[in-house]
Amino acid sequence: MQYRQLGRTGVKVSSVCLGTMTFGGEADEAEAARIFERSLGAGVNFVDTADVYNAGRTEEIVGRLMKGRRDDIVLVSKVFGRAYPEPNSGGSSRRHIVRAVEASLRRLGTDRLDVYLLHQFDVNVSLEETLRALDDLVRRGLVLYVGASNFAAWQYMKAIGISERAGLERFAVIQPMYNLVKRQAEVEILPLALAERLGVMAFSPLGAGLLSGKYGAAGVSGRLVDNARYHTRYGHESYAETAERFVAYARRVGVDPVTLAVAWCSSHPAVTAAIVGARSVEQLEPSLAAAEFVMSETMRDEITALSPEVPPAHDRREEAAAG
Repeated sequence: MQYRQLGRTGVKVSSVCLGTMTFGGEADEAEAARIFERSLGAGVNFVDTADVYNAGRTEEIVGRLMKGRRDDIVLVSKVFGRAYPEPNSGGSSRRHIVRAVEASLRRLGTDRLDVYLLHQFDVNVSLEETLRALDDLVRRGLVLYVGASNFAAWQYMKAIGISERAGLERFAVIQPMYNLVKRQAEVEILPLALAERLGVMAFSPLGAGLLSGKYGAAGVSGRLVDNARYHTRYGHESYAETAERFVAYARRVGVDPVTLAVAWCSSHPAVTAAIVGARSVEQLEPSLAAAEFVMSETMRDEITALSPEVPPAHDRREEAAAG
């Protein structure tokens, strides 16, 4: 297992992060325990969860699985979504953040979160209020590092600017979507992460399974078929075409496409770890193998060329080409 420094924190985390969204849902507790044990046995020390995953059951399961080895794990959870039906049960208000972190800590059976992320940008709440609430959590010792997921680059930078101006705890970690068919992060988010020395947890390295190759077979079930949200996210015809080219390339070089997709994601110089999840240990194995896979620059370039080129951050393409 490779270990990388998480941004400027000095904390070392595995290049593969275990995503637990399936725990208590697609993976029952017994299977979740097998996935968890296999991951830790492979050297994974980075675990990602969220309060909304399976209505809080996921955090409860993770808490039970961590007992006796909490200090061996760099634990991440997130806040924003509506965990229960009550008018103030979601968003990034101070009220919700304080209630949510206390509830997450109870479910997880721990006294602190190593990383606490805003799950989305909240257009209804002053960003300064949100950042002051996160700063308070750090000062109370409930959270060690803060950050956000699913923000645009300008939103991340706005948060960093407010924190630096007001003397508040600064974002240390971000969690963008990044895979071969969703490369928008390359335009501004990943360059921002490098410039500001942010830890990057890239989620959906397999494109909800699209890059695994399994959807080429008839009668296959999975998120892209069964979940309307993922079908909308990854249902564009061009994504399927890219995936087809990628799977053919993987077969040509003799590497499981899952291993290759995760390794490609984590080989970007800004990416600290790729988040992987599974319904079973068997499904997890090729993702874990990515931690040991050495991707050459030539192979990365060949794989990148299988998907459409992303535009530069501005329209002066001649400057981007001159590089």
